[in-house]
Amino acid sequence: MIDASTLFAGPFAARLLGDFGAEIIKVEQPAGDPLRRFGHAHNDVPLLWKMLSRNKKSVVLDLRKAEDAERFRRLAAGADAVIENFRPGTLERWGLGPDVLTEANPQLVLARVTAFGQDGPYAGRPGFGTLAEAMSGLAAMSGEPDGPPALPSFPLGDAVAGLHTALAVLIALRARDVIGTGQIADIAITETLIGTLGAQLTVYDQLGVKPERVGNRSNNSAPRDVYRCADDRWVAVSAPATQVAERVLRLVGRPDLCAEPWFGTGSGRAGHRELLDEAIRPWIAARVRDEVVAAFEAAEAAVAPIYEVDDVLADPQFQARGLTVEVPDDELGTVRMPGVPFRLSATPGRIDWAGPPVGAHTEQVLEQAVPVSSSTGEAGHE
Repeated sequence: MIDASTLFAGPFAARLLGDFGAEIIKVEQPAGDPLRRFGHAHNDVPLLWKMLSRNKKSVVLDLRKAEDAERFRRLAAGADAVIENFRPGTLERWGLGPDVLTEANPQLVLARVTAFGQDGPYAGRPGFGTLAEAMSGLAAMSGEPDGPPALPSFPLGDAVAGLHTALAVLIALRARDVIGTGQIADIAITETLIGTLGAQLTVYDQLGVKPERVGNRSNNSAPRDVYRCADDRWVAVSAPATQVAERVLRLVGRPDLCAEPWFGTGSGRAGHRELLDEAIRPWIAARVRDEVVAAFEAAEAAVAPIYEVDDVLADPQFQARGLTVEVPDDELGTVRMPGVPFRLSATPGRIDWAGPPVGAHTEQVLEQAVPVSSSTGEAGHE
């Protein structure tokens, strides 16, 4: 599988597939993926790159040059899939459009990740996940009621698109087993995020209601918020089910609220969230975090401490599950990072190496590229 994409969405999809055994050929321009210049670095070694490009082989090709475009075509001729996120028309301009690639390899799955998709009036616009977060409605519904719209502090839109891209590739590969040919997957970051936000479009269509900014609360149920404890640490409480909400209110000494006619539905409680918070907030504020968590757990009411990164590393649940792994690395010795994102009993994933130096595998990979007949476009497998 060839990862010819940059920054986050496409590379994230390829990383997920690489975690579970796909051979990922990371094709970079001579300057390297811009991701190498994002975030923190240790001894000038980019740390986000180490995580996001794990299990990938780095190959340098200048696709603007005819000879390197031909090398890319040879790689694609022997690949199951290509993931790219160039502006629509760019691959075509380099002589590497879908017609060329699928002529060389009719079974190829070509995943094309862009902000707005391959067609439509915005198709030619440059775009990143932040624009999707803005245009999807996510920013408008995020933040405090009296504050401005809020963007997430991490590449949420790209991550959502990356998950959808990995799924699209797997579905297309499975379909190939049935129909005998590959296909093109057109993934728009805006559309994947809009589809993840729930029923906001349907609600507006049917009721004319727009989502409100409610901070850490919810428009669908209550209680749901973050609360400061006596030791200035924080907890998050969520009770979308009525039974759980009853446990919370009984714990804090307000069982009378459970008898209110509006209490039995999530929307009813959401409409009275101020009243519920007035009951919960002082009870939590009078106790240190560990006491709050212990009391909630004893009452089987849903609560979680608000963790910082060091808390995540120290948590016994995450330690027992092997959340993080130490990955060997030629540049940094070892690098700790999150492990594979889910567990498969028969074919578990693994991380063999962290993101490599630029071009580290160019010679090795190109020597193994499939030769392509320029006259017939047929791949000849060695």
